[in-house]
Amino acid sequence: MARRLALRVALSLLLVSGCSARPETSAPAAAYNAADVMYLQMGLAQIAEGEPVLALAEERAGEPRLRELVTELRGQWGEESGTMRRWLLGWQQPLTADPSAAHDGHGALHALRPADVAELRAAADFDRTAVNLLLGHLGNGVETARMGSASGSYPPARALADSQAQRRQAQIQRLLALAFP
Repeated sequence: MARRLALRVALSLLLVSGCSARPETSAPAAAYNAADVMYLQMGLAQIAEGEPVLALAEERAGEPRLRELVTELRGQWGEESGTMRRWLLGWQQPLTADPSAAHDGHGALHALRPADVAELRAAADFDRTAVNLLLGHLGNGVETARMGSASGSYPPARALADSQAQRRQAQIQRLLALAFP
């Protein structure tokens, strides 16, 4: 009898301790899907690929509007990558995609390569080359964001994807104005 009472008390304490007033700090496991994970991993990879272009443009761009856009991108990418990392780590997912599955389900988006950065570094017409690289890079970002928005299930990630697609499209329009004055 005493054993049953002790068991009931222990179970009651266990149940009560599970009901906490603390807010949940990470997303429930069921709230995201594989498309959310792929979108975030690809987004982080694209930001990392674009960083060398931004660094060179901060040093060498002559066009003030290009410099302004680069500063804007650096701030946005910093915020976005922090959010993406937090979600992936909270879900206990890797920050990078499995290389063998890197292009599953989203076509063959061209990634910025070290050769592209080397070409930019050596470019006589730096601004034009930087604009062209950023146009392609931001275009890929729009496609990745659309994939995340269309196929993801985690509402905050879908909202981030929608916001990214809109911002990247506006930034592409600004770059096109520089490319074709």
